[in-house]
Amino acid sequence: MKKVFIVFVASFFLAVSSYVSPIFSADEGKIKIAVVDLYKLLNESEGGKKAKTDLESLIKAKQSLLDEKGKNIEKLRTDLEKQSAVMSPEAKKAKEEELEKLARDYQRLVSDAQTEVKKKEAELTSEILKDARELINKIAQEKGYSLVLEKADGLVLYYSSNLDITDSLIKRLNELQKYSKKAETKAKPTKK
Repeated sequence: MKKVFIVFVASFFLAVSSYVSPIFSADEGKIKIAVVDLYKLLNESEGGKKAKTDLESLIKAKQSLLDEKGKNIEKLRTDLEKQSAVMSPEAKKAKEEELEKLARDYQRLVSDAQTEVKKKEAELTSEILKDARELINKIAQEKGYSLVLEKADGLVLYYSSNLDITDSLIKRLNELQKYSKKAETKAKPTKK
């Protein structure tokens, strides 16, 4: 239903813009439209690749910690099963409570790790998208685009490939990020 509504709105916009565009466009009543694939931008830009690498290393670190804790819980569970026949009821109950506590702590650790990874992913993505949006606005003004659409499955049903500015956007974003890294490096004081 949402897709039908969006297609309807886009069709309506295009129909109305053909009548209204001479008022808003200085380019003889023509509307210039561009398309950007943000998914491609996030995966192929230098900043996106670095963010992906950073995120993968965080996930590996969290996973190794979780694996270690999980092995400890399994060892305790196995020991409890082997020794339960010879343990007193009080000792067995104490071991079971300890195992339950470790399992709850493990679940909490898993939840915290997932939350931290999602937060880091959102942080890294938002930084790249912020720079991309600023650059998209700049390119749109430079090139005189009236409208820049995000290429998303189901939302943009068709577009001519010459409308796609993703590759040039990635190139300029990489240049911008390299420049900002150089500026950060120069701004940091060196230790003697």
